[in-house]
Amino acid sequence: MKKGQVYEGRVIRVDFPNKGIVFIDDKKVIVKNSVPGQKIRFVVNKIRKGRAEARLLEVLEKSPLEGRGAACSVFGDCGGCSYHSLNYEQQLDLKKEQVVGLLDQVCKDYEFEGIIGSPIEWAYRNKMEFSFGDEYKDGPLSLGLHKRGSFHDILTTDDCAIVDGDFNRILKSVLDYFRSQGISYYHKQTRIGYLRHLVVRKAVYTGEILINLVTTSQSSSSSLEPIDNVADTDLVDLKSNAEKELLDGLAGLLRSLELEGNIVGLLHTYNDSIGDVVQSDRTEVLYGRDHIYEELLGLRFKISAFSFFQTNSLGAEVLYNKAREYVGNTKDKNIFDLYSGTGTIAQLLAPVAGKVTGVEIVEEAVEAAKENADLNGLTNCEFIAGDVLKVIDELSEKPDIIVLDPPRDGVHPKALEKIIDYGVDRIVYISCKPTSLIRDLEILQERGYKVEKVCGVDMFPQTVHVESIILMTYCGSEEK
Repeated sequence: MKKGQVYEGRVIRVDFPNKGIVFIDDKKVIVKNSVPGQKIRFVVNKIRKGRAEARLLEVLEKSPLEGRGAACSVFGDCGGCSYHSLNYEQQLDLKKEQVVGLLDQVCKDYEFEGIIGSPIEWAYRNKMEFSFGDEYKDGPLSLGLHKRGSFHDILTTDDCAIVDGDFNRILKSVLDYFRSQGISYYHKQTRIGYLRHLVVRKAVYTGEILINLVTTSQSSSSSLEPIDNVADTDLVDLKSNAEKELLDGLAGLLRSLELEGNIVGLLHTYNDSIGDVVQSDRTEVLYGRDHIYEELLGLRFKISAFSFFQTNSLGAEVLYNKAREYVGNTKDKNIFDLYSGTGTIAQLLAPVAGKVTGVEIVEEAVEAAKENADLNGLTNCEFIAGDVLKVIDELSEKPDIIVLDPPRDGVHPKALEKIIDYGVDRIVYISCKPTSLIRDLEILQERGYKVEKVCGVDMFPQTVHVESIILMTYCGSEEK
């Protein structure tokens, strides 16, 4: 096997996350974006001891599992949905196999309760971050998602199937408007241009919509390049007036749209960072307010433009119900919710607990958690901004139960040691990345915790992602 050479083979399985496994001359090759049973053509781009990595070029034969057609016009080119040619039950089976396959490497004698599907498999996302760009070099302005495997090319996704129709109508209207105005997008290489991202949030239960246009602080029009014999202060005024007129026109257009939901806020965020991320140097409200409200399991949550909130509201209810079940009896218990985000889990547990303490490193999320606790009349919640690794040393109270919901990379090893030192009887671990989870489970088991139950929850139908919830009990330092 040689680097740069093209091969053909059949995918025998797919390991998490989205790693198709093919064997060529008894050598293992990993080919992403494939489905079990497909015959594929691929080019080898890395060779390492015992295995190789390759890039998918073409699907020569569909898998017997692929029983349905594309639900949108860009499936296969877009990097968003890898599994939507499989029916939903097959997707769940595939994710279940991946999770169990990883857990079996490190855990024994645990109960796997299966995988719970999302209440809906289409139009489930309550937030999308769309990028401005072009589909090919010097092509027309596009707005949507990155082309699979490309850092630069943007596909217009105005018929996306994992969001509802309001998202697609808003995207198409914004794109048509800026095309008609001749506005350029931000070019990553030259760092020149205006339009960067469009972020749309829509609450499932309230129907409220928040739209955030993200741009650079550069001129929004080529006609506002430096002009001879015009003072700098006058030029700033010209730019300001032109931008205001442009954005007022956008606001008027969006407010006139016929939507199923209700636009309650339109924001404009300036972002001059080099990285291709949505962040705020400054955010202004163009219309309405800077937040929406969503409801989960009888509680109300205020969600701002940059707040973390589970992107599948109906799926989140399933996830949190299972988490509450695993937490078990909480009467008069002191619960630590570590990596608490905007405090959703903490607030769901608070009505039946003694006290819940949430720790989260993102200060904006902590402020949102405090506001939401007040909104829901909860007085036994405390939210602390800071790194879990450091905050644990400052907490005087000891927990009875710990809930962990870390980011994708899992718990910092030093923080995990401190968490284990509490010696609580029960730990409930919510994981969005099974490969990080099993690394942490190895340490937890070595230190005396036993994995009792595991349940998968599919929060992201059509994609490769899956959540897992684990109940662990303390059995002593010699037990695994």
